[in-house]
Amino acid sequence: MQTTNARREAAALFVLVFALGVIFGGVGNHLWSEHVSGQQVVLNSGHPTRDQLIDNFSQVVQLTPAQRTQLAAIMDDTRTKWQALYAPLDAQREAIRQQGRDRIRAILTPEQVPKFEEYMRRVDEQRKKEAAAAAAASH
Repeated sequence: MQTTNARREAAALFVLVFALGVIFGGVGNHLWSEHVSGQQVVLNSGHPTRDQLIDNFSQVVQLTPAQRTQLAAIMDDTRTKWQALYAPLDAQREAIRQQGRDRIRAILTPEQVPKFEEYMRRVDEQRKKEAAAAAAASH
């Protein structure tokens, strides 16, 4: 029984350290690129924007201006439907995120908790900036 619990704790600690490494690596890389090397980091998921898709498709099939307008409306309608489909998952995703944070808080000392809270505040701010950038790029 103790061996199983120890293994579970070791696995959870390994996953936590790995996740924190990914987070710190990403944040460090971002900070290095933006602040040290002076490059402005452009957040792009690698997906073309709505306008890029319309331009590319228009060139391939030679759409008329009226067809381009109709295509834009179809794409906007489709995006709205996708967002409505996945919106219920946002609350579940946030609940899972908060559960994970609660579990992390439980292993921290009282001195570590404020540092963790500040770190998570910065992570949340970055996530909001990235979401806003992604939303702006998709239009």
